[in-house]
Order: sequence, then structure tokens, then C-alpha cells
Amino acid sequence: MDAALLARLESLLARLEPLLPPPPVPADWSAPAYRWRTRSYLGAERGRLEPVARLARTEAADLRHIDRQRDALLANTEQFVSGLPANNALLTGARGTGKSSLVRACLTAFADRGLRLIEVDKRELADLPDIVACVADRRERFILFCDDLSFAEGEVGYKQLKAALDGSLAAAGDNVLIYATSNRRHLMPEFMRENLDTRYEDDGEIHPAESVEEKVSLSERFGLWLSFQPFRQDDYLDIAGHWLRRCGLSEAQVAEARGAALQFALQRGSRSGRVALQFARDHAGRLALASR
Repeated sequence: MDAALLARLESLLARLEPLLPPPPVPADWSAPAYRWRTRSYLGAERGRLEPVARLARTEAADLRHIDRQRDALLANTEQFVSGLPANNALLTGARGTGKSSLVRACLTAFADRGLRLIEVDKRELADLPDIVACVADRRERFILFCDDLSFAEGEVGYKQLKAALDGSLAAAGDNVLIYATSNRRHLMPEFMRENLDTRYEDDGEIHPAESVEEKVSLSERFGLWLSFQPFRQDDYLDIAGHWLRRCGLSEAQVAEARGAALQFALQRGSRSGRVALQFARDHAGRLALASR
């Protein structure tokens, strides 16, 4: 073969190689948590499990004023890792109240008993059958975690989730559960006109109530519902004090920080657990810097 032609072919292959999917490699099953990531290769999508290199660990004892929700989800997860019947779970309610942290706390509590967490983005819900097939023969127990899940009007991704929860001919397997968090109880927008509009127009639905039922049916496929309410002021201060102690502050310093904690929450417009943790980090850091 002509040397110039061979060089051109090698150059062409070098440019094409990054666009081609890599050879399949076995998943690293030693990790406690994974992300499902899809990549596009010449228009074709391929997904794979990627281990989480640095895991954000959360202890159940750090989650305060959500005792009922914590106990219910931990009990459901213990049933699951014990090989007993358990339910898919939907955690809904106010932002910053510990929904995602509670799911991570379940992993911390049961990782040594074979629990694994797979984070799945809403855009990748169509890959749920592939993910289930990927872990079907594993002895570990897998929670597919969809964080901050909601669907806009007209999105179709919720249909894949409905089928995965309950409705597909293919069984999900007894080693997989789905835990999802959302600020919306029914995961989809609901409009006042759906309750008030009783007119039947030429281009309208014959049975408009059925479209409402379709929205509600998605959340009803979760067997465990847990609602999270906004924290009271005293709850917020207690959570802030807890994190200040974890940062090494004394009881006197915690008591002195009450006013600053309330002002911090007022600036953020929220008295959530997330804001309490943010305040503790900010306040403890300022004190430590000033003492140098």
C-alpha cells in the first residue's frame, strides 16, 4: 500500500477513534455508589455505571426533626437489604429539609450489608431497563436514586418511570428499588383550570379528568410516601446549633450565635436544614479565621 495513503488512513482513524464507543469493560462493583452516565457516539447513545470517587456521606443521627420520615425510610431500606418485601419511596416537600440527605444516610447505614446507590438523572430515565438489566445478576441490593425529580408539561420521561415502577411486562427484580425526591407531590405541574374547566370544546379532550388522573397515577406507584414540612424557628436553631457543635464550637458560642443564625436565615428567606448547615460553616469559619 502506498505510504501516503497509509498515512492518510491512519490520520483518519485517529480522528474517528474519539467518536467511537470504547470497548466494554466490566463495572467496578467495589464502589458503594454509582452514577449512570450516557455518552453519544456518532449519534448513538451508550450508558454505563461510573463509580462515585468521593462519596458525600451522611449519618442518620445528623438529620434532626424528621424522625418519623427517617425511621420509616430506614425501616423500609432494612427490609430491602434483608431480602424482605419493601416499597419504592417518594420523598416530597419543602426544600432543604433533608430529603436527599436521608437517602444518602440509608446508604451509610446499610452499605456494609450490601446496599448500593445508583444516581440516575431525569434525562436518563429512558435507560432504566438497561440499568436494571445491568445489576440483575448481582447479589448486592441497589437503590436507583432520582434526586429533585419533576416533569414539565409535555415531557414524556415520566412514562418510562411509570413502567419501571409498576406496569412493565419485565419485572424489575427483587434487588432494585427506586427512591425519588421532589418538591412536587405529584411530580408534574397541576393547573387550576384542570379543576375549574368543565367546558367541552370542539378541540378539547372528551374526558379531561383522565389527563388529571394520569398525572396522579405516577406518584401513586410509589408504595411509600414521605412528606417534609418547613422547619419552625426553634427547629432551625436546634439544627444550626447541632452543626456548630460538630464544627467544634462550645455551648457558650452556640448560644451567642442564635441572633446571627436568625439573621442568616432571614437573608436567605428560608429556615431549612440546608440553610442551618450553611450558616454553621460560615459562622465557624469566621470565628476560626478571627482567632488566628
